[in-house]
Formats: sequence, C-alpha cells, structure tokens
Amino acid sequence: MADYRSLMAVSEAMVKLLQSNYRPEDFNNELEFKVFTSKDFSENTIANGVSIFPYRVYVNGANRYPSGGVDINGRKIKNKLPVEVHCLVTVWGLNASLQNTLVGWVMRVFEDNPVLPANLLNSVVANVFSQEETVEITFAELSTEDMFRIWDVLGLNVYQLSVPYLLRIINIDSIQPPLTEAGDPVQIRDYTFEQEVVPGETVY
Repeated sequence: MADYRSLMAVSEAMVKLLQSNYRPEDFNNELEFKVFTSKDFSENTIANGVSIFPYRVYVNGANRYPSGGVDINGRKIKNKLPVEVHCLVTVWGLNASLQNTLVGWVMRVFEDNPVLPANLLNSVVANVFSQEETVEITFAELSTEDMFRIWDVLGLNVYQLSVPYLLRIINIDSIQPPLTEAGDPVQIRDYTFEQEVVPGETVY
C-alpha cells in the first residue's frame, strides 16, 4: 500500500500527466500547470494554464477493514486507510477562446488516461506507491450551488471555469512497525529446575 505521502504524489502526478501531453503549438501559448492551495487563487500567477486544487479528502468506508485481524500465521494485520480525494481542476486564460480550448483538452487528457499507474505516481517522490497500485481519475458529482460555494469560500469575486474530479482509491499504509515477525516468539520462558536429591531416595 501507499504511504502517507500519497496524497501529495497523486496531485503532482495529475500535473505530470498534463505536462507530458502538452504541446505548445496546439495552443499558441505557453501554459503552466500547478497544484494550488486556497490562498494560491488570490495570489494566482498563472496567466494561461491549469491548476489542480484538492479541497476534500474522506475515507471510503466500503473499502475499509477494521483493525485487530490476524493472518494465518497469527501475525497482526495492519489496517489500510482507503481515502478518496475531491479536486477542482481550473483553467486559466487571458481570453475565453483559450479557456474553452483548455477545458476541452484537459477533460480529454483525463478521459484518455483514467488510471494513474505507479510509475507516474512515483515520478515526483520515489517508492510512495507499490508497483501494483493505481489511482483512478473520474468525474465528481458537484452541484452548481456547491461549486459556487467553494468559490465564495475562496474569497474571489469572479468564477473561473472549473471541472470537479474524484481520485480513488488511495490506500494509505500504517506507519507503525509490526510487533513481531511471523513465527517469532514474543517471549521465551525457561521452566527447567533442579530437584534436590536426598541420599537413598528414588527420584521419579
């Protein structure tokens, strides 16, 4: 399973995916791709490009296993923490034509690459995900009212064209070391003792 850096790695992997599919000649503009926090919207330095803003992380209860289980060797199984990330993908452009072109291109790139493989997820920081792990990119359900509420919270007076996405499922591994290795005894006690032998007495 992935470690605690996985949420950072997933956002950066989305940026890497867009960068790898970007050809400047298709847009007649130099584009930038960045991961945003809320304050970056008010301090935005992107004239033309795309921002990815993770705004909600929650646990996927359907894929969560309770802690306390043991495997066939009696070793305690670490419970995984399966999370999903909601993010807002926003396009920035100095004119409407570029913004509309960008949003269509972004949606097509993510539609053509709906699964982020481990080599891309580990491209920023190595060994965050195991080689068999992947993360799915899919459209998120977000009402117009909720969309505008996000922009109100961001404190901006002007709405910027955006598309909501959901990243699933990211299994975060435990950082606690195992108590014992499989098959290793926790404690060994020596119950041997010496019996005092009295002369002429038979010992059984």
